[in-house]
Amino acid sequence: QVQLVESGGGLVQTGGSLRLSCAGSGPTFSRYTMVWIRQAPGKEREIVAGISWSGGNTYYADSVKGRFTMSRDNAKNMVNLQMNSLKPEDTAVYYCAARRGAGVGMSYEYDYWGQGTQVTVSS
Repeated sequence: QVQLVESGGGLVQTGGSLRLSCAGSGPTFSRYTMVWIRQAPGKEREIVAGISWSGGNTYYADSVKGRFTMSRDNAKNMVNLQMNSLKPEDTAVYYCAARRGAGVGMSYEYDYWGQGTQVTVSS
């Protein structure tokens, strides 16, 4: 079982940057595919970035490609999301989530979720 705690959200102006972190607990953290999922009011949940257990494969939604970078450090049980060139449409609650299967899959396939961190981008 994995417990996840996000940090790093906040308020930033358009064009600014934020770095989100997700700390995981448990000895098997390195076995999990990890993603960042965002939920904005009135919008569907969206997987914006994902990373394989080894860190060798990453996925980015078209909406964030070239602006967001996801990384992981299994020795520290951490995943990060560097968000650059932020836009108002990036405003959402961001969750990190974990699952044992390979590939990013769908958000409902994720067994473990953090509590979420709010990201607000002002225009």
